[in-house]
Amino acid sequence: MEGILWTDLDADEQRALAILGAGLSIELCDPVALVTLRRLGLIVGSHLTAAAHELRRRIVLEELSTRDCKLASYE
Repeated sequence: MEGILWTDLDADEQRALAILGAGLSIELCDPVALVTLRRLGLIVGSHLTAAAHELRRRIVLEELSTRDCKLASYE
């Protein structure tokens, strides 16, 4: 799992991680995306693994830092 990046995942897989991370129903996720995420070790049952939580955290922090840089340039 170490080498997986957010951009390595397709839109359905990203959406499934977002849905499960938000605590919503697994029924809202694409079944094929769930199989892939399980195979990658990002979900177990209907829950995100620690690796998946870290992947989500990393992408959120990257997005926030990008936005902060853009906002700072307007000041």
